[in-house]
Amino acid sequence: MNQRTLANTIKAKGVGLHTGHEAVMTLRPAPVDTGVIFRRTDLSPVVEFKVAPDLVGETMLCTTILKDDGCGGLAKIATIEHLMSALAGVGVDNLYIDLTADEVPIMDGSSSHFIFLLQSAGIQIQDSPKKFIRVLKSVTVENNKGGIANFKPYEGYRLNFSIDFDHPAFDKTAEKMTLEFSSTAYFKEVSRARTFGFMKDMEMLRSKNLGLGAGLHNAIGLDEKGVMNEEGLRDKDEFVRHKILDAVGDLFMAGYALVGEFTAHKSGHALNNELIRALMADSDAYEIVTYDSGEPPIHYGSSKILL
Repeated sequence: MNQRTLANTIKAKGVGLHTGHEAVMTLRPAPVDTGVIFRRTDLSPVVEFKVAPDLVGETMLCTTILKDDGCGGLAKIATIEHLMSALAGVGVDNLYIDLTADEVPIMDGSSSHFIFLLQSAGIQIQDSPKKFIRVLKSVTVENNKGGIANFKPYEGYRLNFSIDFDHPAFDKTAEKMTLEFSSTAYFKEVSRARTFGFMKDMEMLRSKNLGLGAGLHNAIGLDEKGVMNEEGLRDKDEFVRHKILDAVGDLFMAGYALVGEFTAHKSGHALNNELIRALMADSDAYEIVTYDSGEPPIHYGSSKILL
């Protein structure tokens, strides 16, 4: 159970879901204990964002990290959660992510394309034990919209998520799901679940410069009757599966894989991030551990596992 990076550099190009900006994304190997570092290479000087919970500055419909650009302004990178989710699923600890724009490409709206990139580059096992955040006591956060999220001790990584949407498309889909996390379970159960949005909200979103790159090729569209995509859903429970995908990415902003149980109802990017911050603000609530001797509670497959 050692740390992981990529064996080779790999690139991809695409547009951002919200900005509509085209970006070239380059994933590069990084040394032991580097962590995940995003880099805005289109800025001068280049701005680096080392993944940590307090980097998250905006959470409306996506997770956006912010940092002083060194010139009196703020640099940002939007919609990082699907890529972060893929990194957690594959078990990558150390990576440089170079971007030529202010948003991670949305690809097909899930994390499956990112997993394909990571597997194509190959996984390099490094000569240092993998570090985990082990939850030691219960931590709970809530919002004023009925959302609640909780961590509690558990020897493994379990995610429980429930949703509640008043819309016909959700009438025949599961409202809750549990994922016993491993690479294999993540790939098979949630990685292909796409982001979704309601057409009634599009005018409002566009007025806020959101959703400018969205379409039925990279998201599930919902009108007043149901799913607009000609191909329909990839899985009848795709909505709640995508919410777990998002949560895996948001929680990996802790910088380490988690050992504990996560339970959430009507949670989103803001509450997920608030929970991670609450956990790490209480030194009695967690510890950093390794499993260099003994059986680890979470299992990561080889780089050759296929979707």
